[in-house]
Amino acid sequence: MTTREPYEQPSPLLSRRKLLGLLGGIGSTALLAACGGTNTATTPTVAAGGATGSGASSSMPSSSSAPSVAASTAPAASAGAGTPGAVATKTGAITIPPSAVKLPTEKVTFRWIDSGDLKALFYKQYFAAYQQAHPNITIQYDPLPWSEIEKVVPLGIQNGNAHDVFQTPPTVPSPQAVREGWVAPIDDIVPNFKAWQDGFPFGSFINGVHIFNGKTYTFPITSNKRYASLTLYNTEIMQKAGYDPANKPFTWDEMRAAAKKITEQGKGQYYGMIFGGKTPGRLADTVRNLGRMAGASASSGTTGNESIDWRTGKSVLTSDQYIGAIELLQAIQADGSVFPGSIGLDETAARSRMPQGVAGFILEGPWNIPQWPRENPAFKFEVASTPYPNSGNPVPLTFEETGANQVWVYAKSPNTAIIGDMFSYLGSEDGQTAIVMATEGNLRALLPKANERAQQSQQLDPHASKALSLYEQQIRNGPQPVVRNADVAQVLLEMKKLTPDFGQTIQGILAGQIKDVKAAMKDLDDRMEKELERAIKAASDKGAKVSRDDWKFANWDPMKDYTKADYDAAK
Repeated sequence: MTTREPYEQPSPLLSRRKLLGLLGGIGSTALLAACGGTNTATTPTVAAGGATGSGASSSMPSSSSAPSVAASTAPAASAGAGTPGAVATKTGAITIPPSAVKLPTEKVTFRWIDSGDLKALFYKQYFAAYQQAHPNITIQYDPLPWSEIEKVVPLGIQNGNAHDVFQTPPTVPSPQAVREGWVAPIDDIVPNFKAWQDGFPFGSFINGVHIFNGKTYTFPITSNKRYASLTLYNTEIMQKAGYDPANKPFTWDEMRAAAKKITEQGKGQYYGMIFGGKTPGRLADTVRNLGRMAGASASSGTTGNESIDWRTGKSVLTSDQYIGAIELLQAIQADGSVFPGSIGLDETAARSRMPQGVAGFILEGPWNIPQWPRENPAFKFEVASTPYPNSGNPVPLTFEETGANQVWVYAKSPNTAIIGDMFSYLGSEDGQTAIVMATEGNLRALLPKANERAQQSQQLDPHASKALSLYEQQIRNGPQPVVRNADVAQVLLEMKKLTPDFGQTIQGILAGQIKDVKAAMKDLDDRMEKELERAIKAASDKGAKVSRDDWKFANWDPMKDYTKADYDAAK
């Protein structure tokens, strides 16, 4: 994630102008990789207990029509071993534990909305089991594309009937949702909250990310120790071209050469590479990971810090590696090796075309692994590393463990007992293990024991296991200023979204609207530094004890995980 847009004057609801603005939005040593953002499901409505799948399809919903919302009535999966609230799955069973809260006994409709994809594989099974355990509770689960969440969630807030649990739209910073009264803290919702919270690893709850003004508003449901630039390729097409990235990862030059050869062999039927150029964040992930793996050691940009080298506290946007990564994509495009119109495809449309055989490879995330076989069972693909630099050893990619797939509680929800019961399970070892199992290893738990239990089951998808192995080899946990100094959260609250940001700048370059790559990166770097300095001053003027030095960790080694001992030594 990049720096998000600024706060507006606190108000209980969105202003009409703000609402209209949101509704109008566009819709060898192995290396470490950056965190991948959650991706979108494209089916407008999916009810709990529906057909097994991720909720994604190759068709795109209309951006102008609001999705219909239908409540489910009964789980489709069968009970496991005769246990109430147990649903048999491909990888085991999800069993609902006894509740530690007093749940409603009357008939209730409970509503949950998120962006679908991998997590929908789990939630459909979990909600089916939950309904079976509590027949009076009907669960309406709506996994929607981000473009629809941009409309549905703000409209629900405006009308006072938002989903009980939701993901915030990408254009609404989490702190803004807190300050404008969209969401409620979970400290008094989750039973035995302190003990539950203490079950998470060190650093899982972060000021300015999960905690605001001393209250906890969300929690990391899964780990973001993954990256969104895996080389996912069509096995048949790649073999015909004479390459085997799974056993010999591409170098940058080989990636370009392979794309060109595949395109020549395709003769207009298929091309070397495809990407979702309409999704700036995905372009940013690609360039960031290529550049960092080539030696531009830096942060992943997940906590308002865009590609900062923690040793110096300065960004690497103007580095040779970042410039070179952008120019590599330009060169592949100039060769005619990119699927036509990729710059106008969003990431969902781009990745959904891979099983149709239109391209040899895509640099994307693990959410495709369980989805593609469902879209086309005959499609054969493999998983490989982000391309390596042409020379020298690849460098591990730094990530900041802020968690992934966070959801929020609607401030006016009447169903907080149900929410507390669900969150208690989702943050438990059993719940975390079930998430990994239901997604066949494509989502990773924050709790180490949950990952171990899932791995020991030997029931995970082989492709997912390859991806997990790459993450273990290639990803290192980096420092976070807000963990060392909680007052940094006040700076993050003050920071305003840059326009164009990193992803949008790359988008403009690939679209031909920006001609000078180095000048564009220098301009972005200057604007980022200026905005950070402004936000630091604004936070300091309000009493925060922060300085530019908070973004510098002299004891950071990019080759190693940054631990609690390192934080203690850096104080």
